[in-house]
Amino acid sequence: MPVSAGSPPGTIQGLGSGFSWKDGILHCREVSLEGMAREFGTPLYIYDSEGIQARIREFRTAFQGVGFLLAYSVKANGNLAVLNRVGRAGAGADIVSGGELHRAISAGIPPERIVFAGVGKTVPEMEAALEAGIYAFHVESEGELKLLEEVASRHGVQAPVGIRVNPDVESPTPHEYTRTGHAASKFGIPVAKALELYRSAPDYPHIRFRGIDVHIGSQIVKVEPYLAALETVLSMVDRLADEGVELEYLDLGGGFGVGYSGEPGLPLEELATRVIPPLTSRGLKLILEPGRSVVGHAGVLLIRVLYRKESGGKTFVITDGGMTELLRPSHYGGWHRIVPVQLRPDARHRTVDIVGPVCESGDFLARNRELPLPEPGDLLAVGTAGAYGFTMASNYNARLRPAEILVEGGAPLLVRHREKVEELIRGESIPSYTRDSGDSAT
Repeated sequence: MPVSAGSPPGTIQGLGSGFSWKDGILHCREVSLEGMAREFGTPLYIYDSEGIQARIREFRTAFQGVGFLLAYSVKANGNLAVLNRVGRAGAGADIVSGGELHRAISAGIPPERIVFAGVGKTVPEMEAALEAGIYAFHVESEGELKLLEEVASRHGVQAPVGIRVNPDVESPTPHEYTRTGHAASKFGIPVAKALELYRSAPDYPHIRFRGIDVHIGSQIVKVEPYLAALETVLSMVDRLADEGVELEYLDLGGGFGVGYSGEPGLPLEELATRVIPPLTSRGLKLILEPGRSVVGHAGVLLIRVLYRKESGGKTFVITDGGMTELLRPSHYGGWHRIVPVQLRPDARHRTVDIVGPVCESGDFLARNRELPLPEPGDLLAVGTAGAYGFTMASNYNARLRPAEILVEGGAPLLVRHREKVEELIRGESIPSYTRDSGDSAT
């Protein structure tokens, strides 16, 4: 095991500093996970409010030497309470849909701190963002720019824009799906084309070119790929300035890696030291879009063991949570620390597969993992589940999505109720039978 029961708080590898064992029971701050399981049931998402806000302070401290906006990536965890606390800590939002715009504003994040990314913005989404008065659209194609010009023209406003540049940087991410800065990606606009669009500003009277944007991938733990991307876009900024196109901000994106098994994440101070001087010398504001790096370690997924099964030389630990609650292991091959909620000094260790109840062979949370052998009824905590847990959860197999808890001020606050079975069919209807249906039932 990563630590013993006597280890100080914050030393469980792969879990945030707000989680620790006290008297052999895992706690989030002062609150027992056993107690939360009894009160709210399982599976259950648990978030550490203090940990989220402390992480935002770390970003703001590291980058205090430059005009700075932390635009939290809503897709990582869009719970209203989480977004509210993010906004109260001084951050904004990076959104990729009209739904995320609605969430961010409903949670109290000011529109002037919101940037809108994504390759497939629709007219209604553009209209909603223009009406709200967001800080900038991050445009990802010439077609999108032309459509945004038309929409802004109809509404008699100027749309603030930063072009998302594709710098053709190969990022060392753990999975091919999370690399977004190379030429063959669907994201962004190549450098030469982006320069051409900036220079065509007179053709877009209802567009205000406000900044420039780049995002090269997710789960990056080295500063070098960011510096390579920065060099590319700063060269563009300088060329455009020489031609009379002045920009006010540079968005370096997000994707800052975290240590799922306790290894170091991206070093913020090192990145800040390298990024701040060239931006301040050009009078540019900096925007960053962290998501996982803000909320990942601040959350766990609490699950209960249902059965244990021996088959084919393997030991399966079957739990009430699986791919419908945490898709990353199945979809990305993601690795998450899993620890017992109650420590048993005499527990036998065994190599097991932690699997869920979903009718899919790909339904697993861990494979070939050495753990203290859990018994049916035991609770397990899956670490670094504050990001891409609930947001990627589904009703596959007609499963009910779990409740979400925010631990704050020494108390567990229910910030989303557990889905009810009647909510599974909300919005559905059975049409009246017609003779043309071919149904011969009487």
